[in-house]
Amino acid sequence: MPVSIVYLGPLADRAAGAPTSLPAPLDWAGLLAAVGELLAAQLANDRVHVACAGKVLADKRQLCAQDGEEVALLPPVSGG
Repeated sequence: MPVSIVYLGPLADRAAGAPTSLPAPLDWAGLLAAVGELLAAQLANDRVHVACAGKVLADKRQLCAQDGEEVALLPPVSGG
């Protein structure tokens, strides 16, 4: 079963053509390689967070998504 990738907020707009599922297991390097250079550069921003299986990762570089899990890419939040 593949890993589902969910792009939220402005990342969804920039993810046109990016994969919505990838083979498991999926690590950070594999995710960056799969989404393409431009989107990978945005994901590397410290203000972009990653959730795996419903939990926001303290260090997104430690991503290790398994079969059937969802990886959500969370853009920076603004507002007041």
